[in-house]
Formats: sequence, structure tokens, C-alpha cells
Amino acid sequence: MRVLVLGGHGFIGANASRALLEAGHEVVTYARRSNGRVPGTRWIEADFNDAVALSAALEGIDAVVHSISATVPSSSALDPMADINQNLIATVTLLQAMQRSGTRKLVFLSSGGTVYGNPQYTPVTEQHALDPISNYGAVKVAIEKFIGVARAAWGLQAVILRPSNPFGVLQDISKGQGFISTVLGNLLEQKTTQIFGDGSVVRDYVYVTDLARLVVRAVEAQVDGVFNAGSGCGHSINQVIDAVQNITGRSVPVHRLPARGFDVREIVLDCTAAGEAFDWKPVISLERGIAMQYAWLKTQY
Repeated sequence: MRVLVLGGHGFIGANASRALLEAGHEVVTYARRSNGRVPGTRWIEADFNDAVALSAALEGIDAVVHSISATVPSSSALDPMADINQNLIATVTLLQAMQRSGTRKLVFLSSGGTVYGNPQYTPVTEQHALDPISNYGAVKVAIEKFIGVARAAWGLQAVILRPSNPFGVLQDISKGQGFISTVLGNLLEQKTTQIFGDGSVVRDYVYVTDLARLVVRAVEAQVDGVFNAGSGCGHSINQVIDAVQNITGRSVPVHRLPARGFDVREIVLDCTAAGEAFDWKPVISLERGIAMQYAWLKTQY
């Protein structure tokens, strides 16, 4: 298949592009910058908001992997309009372009860590109410709803993946992506790590190559629907810090700040549906993933 990966030079997009290439697919990446470019892919340099460039990029494409996100939860909290303009409106433009081009297959990377808000139960299934408490999560939900409209209106075949908290190789610590990456990067740069609250918030961390395998299977399968994508295990911030210290043999300096209102208290995802639909399960544990990412980060310094 010929697959267009939007955000193909970013953290998830680059790992997905690698996995797609290894699976034998032809990959076209769409990104503004060349950093993170994956060898073996064809690169289209353009902005996600460029409707003309998007339409041209879709020529001859069998499936689209949408992994672009111009914001993270903290930046979205500061400028929600930027999140709406750069992510929601641009995605609606993409859907219109896909309809015109006849490209019917879409895999969208949503956010299992934010769309459910503070869950009523854990592990959280896909049937849980969508009740985000952050601008970032609200925009992800809105994008999912517009994808649903396209599915009903003109037959879009869409797989929406809701990743928990991905981490691993190629994660850009300069963008504030991911707590584990931030801790490891600060450790190598001899910086103090800021923690919001008492460190008791719980997250479900999934290693990025496990997520990339799921993206490939979602592209290949004749499946339509919404699927959580996590490890199914929860770890608190304090537990992550302990794991980092045990694996690296180094102490993690911490500066504690007041808790943030947009941070979900606890999220652990039930990924049974993805396992059944795609014969998939994560294989890299938190500890192994931290060790792998730490080894990779040391090569970058």
C-alpha cells in the first residue's frame, strides 16, 4: 500500500513510518521540517493547514496515518485557539480533501490519556463517556466526531487509536513531550525535573514501537472503529522516578509545584478490543522501555 503519514517526521509519525517500511509499504511523509526524516520515505514539505498541498499529497494514496499534533496539553491550555486552528480545522480540511481524492482509509492518533477526563472506572474501555478536562482533549474529541460524520456521510473507513502515554526513541524532549523523556533528558543535562502535585497521578505508558506496530496493523486490516492503545498497566509519577533511578543508577533531582487543573488524576486503558481486532499486544515493559530510551538518549548527547 502507498501510505501518507501526516507528521511523519515527528515522534509517533517517524516510528510509524519505520514500521510501515519494514512491513513492505511505500511511505510518503508530510511535514514542515526535515528533522526526523526516515530514510526510504518520500518527503512532502508543507504545512498541515495548506489545503492545496494536502490535496496534492493525496494523489495515489491508499491510506492516511494522521499523527500530526501542533500542540501538547500544556501549550493547548495556554492557547486553545491555536489548538483549534492548527489541529481541528486542519483535520476537517484533510477530510474534505480525502473525500475529493477518493482516499477512503484513515488511521487517526487521538489521545486515550485525555479524551476520557477523570474516568469513572479503570481500566477504561472505549465505551466510557468522553469527558475531557483539558483543551487538548476537547479538540481530540471534536476531531473524532468529525471523523464520525465523514464515516456516515461519505463512507470513510476510519480507525481511531487512543494511545495512552507513548514514550521511546525519537521523542523530542525540547518540546516537552512525555514525562519519561523529560526526566531522562533532565538527568543527562543535569537539570531538575518539575513535578506538578505530589507525584501520585497515574499514567499508562506504552512504548512507541509497540504503538507503531498497532498503526501498521490498523492500516492493513479491513477494520473500522475506535481502539485504546496502551499497556493496560498504571504507574504513578513517583513510581516512574523510582524506576528511572533504579535503571540509571542516578538520583533524579525534583522540584515540586502545585498540581495543574488540566491533569487527569489517573488513567489506565483497557486494550482488549485492539488485541482482538488486530491480534496485538504491547511487549515492552516500562522498565525495559526506560532502559532502551535512556540508551538512545545517551547517543544524542
